[in-house]
Amino acid sequence: MALKNFAFNVKKKHKYARCGLIETHRGNIKTPAFMPVGTQATIKACTIDDIKKTGSEIILANTYHLMIRPGVERIQNIGGLHKFMNCDLPILTDSGGFQVMSLSKLNKIDREKGAIFNSHVDGKKFYLSPEESIRIQLGLNSDIVMIMDECPKKTDDYKLIKKSMELSLYWAARSKKTFGKNPHKALFGIIQGGLFKDLRIESLKGLLKMNFDGYAIGGLAVGETQKEMFSVLDDIKDVLPSNKPHYLMGVGTPSDILGAVKRGIDMFDCVMPTRSGRTGLAFTWNGRINIKNKKYQKDNSPLDINCTNLNLNKYSKNYLNHLFNTNEILGSMLLTLHNINFYQELMTAIRKNIEDETFDKFHDKYIDKL
Repeated sequence: MALKNFAFNVKKKHKYARCGLIETHRGNIKTPAFMPVGTQATIKACTIDDIKKTGSEIILANTYHLMIRPGVERIQNIGGLHKFMNCDLPILTDSGGFQVMSLSKLNKIDREKGAIFNSHVDGKKFYLSPEESIRIQLGLNSDIVMIMDECPKKTDDYKLIKKSMELSLYWAARSKKTFGKNPHKALFGIIQGGLFKDLRIESLKGLLKMNFDGYAIGGLAVGETQKEMFSVLDDIKDVLPSNKPHYLMGVGTPSDILGAVKRGIDMFDCVMPTRSGRTGLAFTWNGRINIKNKKYQKDNSPLDINCTNLNLNKYSKNYLNHLFNTNEILGSMLLTLHNINFYQELMTAIRKNIEDETFDKFHDKYIDKL
């Protein structure tokens, strides 16, 4: 039986905000969509069954980490990442470029060889070229594959960002050639260019000539302000293709997501809901709650009466406070699941308000609250 081809269609648009549907042979994804991050082939403190109960329809896994541990061969031998981690949801894998920048103390960028770096685990030397990144992702058998790019650190050095952007375009072409024809998978290009409008547009136009299945905005969530991030999105929102998904990588807070949806973004991923959940920070419709605070020791109310999907409100703030202050792992599990569920309820509300043409009002109500 032939696998279903990757497809994307916009169902409703309200100004720049849009509702759409990504179709894959593993299932459909309603957009705007949030992807929980499963860095090491697991979403920390959660089972895949629990993740599916939150309404999550796609997850992200990390090429860099899986390349180092357990290695692509081990995953490939069992039939790919879905079988390895017992996940039947679509999976997007990033290219590994960001982690080369953020984790490796010793790395070198070579135009032809790619990234030459030492593992953050044992110091072993690795070569990650555009071709190798794509081969690894195809070996993992992910559904959405990202091109190899260079993700520079935040800087005002125009010449450095221009050089990096041009290198990413060169690597994009090599990534696309290696990816070949895989109509049941998707290959996304990554727009670079820092905070410079002309470089962002040059990058996007270069990628458009290569005709990718989707377009991601990289090089953000690296220390810039929210205003700067929104400015970058404003700079390119009229150039982004209307018939392809737009993915803002590594973002972000609920208010980041609201502002980005307003500017035409369809897909998001971020470790924030899971990482925050493990450390005692909960996201709610009334703002953030640090459950470890002493004031919750006598608070027997639930985290958020407006979050009803998973019935997590049977656990009081008092009890969750106790779990965290005694280092019980259940606290991290419950708060992580709550946060992912909140993010998915936020995405559901965003989609409904776009469909109802009330998104601007919804945005204005929550942009400074969440």
